[in-house]
Amino acid sequence: MTAHASTESLTGILASLRDRVMGVAESVLSTVDGLLVVADVDKVHPESVAALAAATLGVSRRMADQSGVGALREVVVRCGSGHVIVVAVGERTLLTVMGDDGLDMAAFRRESPATVEQLNKVLAADVAH
Repeated sequence: MTAHASTESLTGILASLRDRVMGVAESVLSTVDGLLVVADVDKVHPESVAALAAATLGVSRRMADQSGVGALREVVVRCGSGHVIVVAVGERTLLTVMGDDGLDMAAFRRESPATVEQLNKVLAADVAH
């Protein structure tokens, strides 16, 4: 798979999540080091979101470890008019989703595992070639 095809595939997966889950506005795929991979955004600065997602993941993993409640699954930040959700995609990648106040959290939790699996497949195929 070429880099261009891989980028288009990843961006398509992000757009599909936006289409399937009411309230999803934007999303960013980044490395755990805070580097941007791809983004489906209109308003946010994707490189800034990527860096902040990495910091959020690091602090949240420490909190999960210290609290002894199991492995971190996702980080949800509730804001005045929406949500920001950071989900691990394998060991080296993060999905950050920004949603409005009407974000359907039940639909997000139902749809996000398949999205993560699709992202992992494309990323694994890209690394294999």
